[in-house]
Amino acid sequence: MASDSNSNLRINIESNPSESRLAELNIKCWPKWGCSPGKYQLKFDAEETCYLLKGKVKVYTKESSEFVEFGAGDLVTIPKGLSCTWDVSIAVDKYYKFEASSSS
Repeated sequence: MASDSNSNLRINIESNPSESRLAELNIKCWPKWGCSPGKYQLKFDAEETCYLLKGKVKVYTKESSEFVEFGAGDLVTIPKGLSCTWDVSIAVDKYYKFEASSSS
């Protein structure tokens, strides 16, 4: 029963979104972030949307041995509250945006 509470913490991956979709999101105005290959323990305190320019990542959640994999060209939405391990096999370079907790 406890695992059900985290079933809504799913990573959404949109592979190769169109240029018009990226322009609509204004991605090129988002901050950039990158990391080297390695394993990173992460907790998302806000929903993050990111667009990978380079890299390859396997994400393992604490609740499961299953993983989600994404890489260059993917638009990824990571839910607020997710604790996970990023296993980065190819260095990441991405645009990212955190959702504001209140809309203005």
